[in-house]
Order: sequence, then structure tokens, then C-alpha cells
Amino acid sequence: MKIVVTGAAGFIGSNLVKGLNARGIDDIIAVDDLTQGDKFRNLADLRIADYMDAGDFYDRFADGAFGHVEAVFHEGACSDTMELDGKYMMTNNYTLSCDLFRACQNQNTRLLYASSAATYGGSDTFSESPEFEKPLNVYGYSKLLFDQHMRRELGMRFENAQTQVAGFRYFNVYGPREQHKGRMASVAFHQFNQFQADGKVKLFGDYGGYGPGGQMRDFVFIDDVVAVNLWFFDNPEKSGIFNLGTGRAQPFNDVAIAVVNTLRQSQNAAPLSLEDAVRGGMIDYIGFPEALVGKYQSYTQADLGALRAAGCQHAFADVQSGVTAYMQWLSIATN
Repeated sequence: MKIVVTGAAGFIGSNLVKGLNARGIDDIIAVDDLTQGDKFRNLADLRIADYMDAGDFYDRFADGAFGHVEAVFHEGACSDTMELDGKYMMTNNYTLSCDLFRACQNQNTRLLYASSAATYGGSDTFSESPEFEKPLNVYGYSKLLFDQHMRRELGMRFENAQTQVAGFRYFNVYGPREQHKGRMASVAFHQFNQFQADGKVKLFGDYGGYGPGGQMRDFVFIDDVVAVNLWFFDNPEKSGIFNLGTGRAQPFNDVAIAVVNTLRQSQNAAPLSLEDAVRGGMIDYIGFPEALVGKYQSYTQADLGALRAAGCQHAFADVQSGVTAYMQWLSIATN
């Protein structure tokens, strides 16, 4: 069984390759752009059949150069929510995805692709329906436009899909293999480095009607993202757009205290309450940046109704267990 993973050297893509390897699947074509050369580390311990530069892959795939491909996990995209070059964003996230969809349809290849919770933007309801889709930036719009294109091609719930097409609206994903993402890495990753360097972590102060560190997101551990992708891979009759979060909104304060206490535990120090950590100077609230005003989601929580109705009953990690596991992994990986 031949599989393609685009964005294979990236965060989610490399974890999907790892998950496929764990099942004994290694006939994988890894597609990426390694201009940022240190991303190779995400593939170095994985088994793949071939690597191809993204600039060469899409036309060759459309020409049928690889024989029958069972499925494409399409994770390759520009995911920088602060990128202002709309032409670049639309070419990478929309046009390329439309071309890939057509090629998959022509070859009876299943397409499992990355959408984003950024499609909801300014909404206060996070359900896979057009009235709740209000992107705040061109990244969110590029992802929404492809979802809309799929609805036009396949029906609102992809009910006319002859070959599986499933889009996943990722919420705030965190976990191993995101170290190359720079400013777009998770808050947990940045706080790990902050605590190691300065003995404290940083969070935004008051914003959007929420107190310091009180803005709430649906934080989802990467292992859960992989598990849901692979559940759909195992169930090729399931198509549609699906939220991929935990269904639980938790404040950034929960992430911060999980980081602090896990790293303190590694130093044989006792766990602290949030209040004690703030009083002790281990959580530092900073002013909200002007560049994000009006473009920032202060609250997200995935509605898992469609996912559960499809039959996926995966149990998701909460922030405390997921962040604890991640901090332990980072502590080993950076030593």
C-alpha cells in the first residue's frame, strides 16, 4: 500500500509518518520543501520509501508517475497565521490543494487533508457549518475557501464523494516535532524554553474580556491528531469536514502551570498552585501585542458532534496529561 504525506518533514506530517510506521507501513513518499534544512531531523528516525521536493511532486503525481497511491495525507501548507502575502498564501493553501484534489479524483486516491479552526475566526460557535465560519486572517480564509470548494464539488457533507475525502479542522495542536516552527510553535514549546532559560514562563495579560492568561483554547495533543487521522484511514467510507480538537476549552493558565510543575518535578521541587506560581514570579503576564488586536481568537472549543456521529469515539488527552507528556519528551530530546 503506497501512501503520500505532504508536509512530511513538518510537525503534523512527520508525526503521521511515525504513526504509519508504527503500523508497519513504510511505503511512504514524503513530500516537503527542505529549504529550511533543519526540518530533516523530523524524518531522520522514520522509515520512508522516497522523498520528493514539493516543487516537483504535484505535477508528477497528476501525471500518474507513482502508480496507484492508496491515500494522500495532505499536511503541506503555509500555516503562519501572521503571513500577510495573500497571493503566496492562496497559491500554497488553496490552488495547490485544488489541483491535488483533482489528481486524487482522477486516480481513485483517497485525500485526507488539513483544514483549520482558523476558519471559524471571530465566531463563538465552532461547528462545521457556513454560518459559523468567519476567518480573521488570510490563512484562515485560504483554508475555508478550499473547504468551500470541496462542498461545491462533493456536497455540503461530502455525500457525493466516490473516493474518501476528509478534511480536519485542527485546533491548537502541540507536541513533539514542532521545534522548527519558530513563532508558530505551540505556547507549550515556547514556555518550555522560557522556563529552562529564565525560570519563568510568559502569557498574555487581559484581552478580549478575559483576565490574565484566561483566554481559552481547545488544546489538542499531537498523538490524538494522528489517532483520528488513522481512524479515518481505517474507515474509507467516511468523508466530510470534521473538527479535530478535544471538545474542551482550557485557559492558557492551565498550559503554563502544567509546564511549570512538570519541569519543577524534574528538579525534585513540589508542585505549585497557579496563584503560588504567579506570586513566585514563575508566570509573567505581558501586554497584549498590537499586531494581534482584532486577529486573535480568545476562545475556541471544538464541537465534536460530526466526529462522534461518524463513529470516531477517540478519547482525547486533557492539557495536564498531554502537556506533562510533552514536557517529559522535550526534557529528554534536548539533553
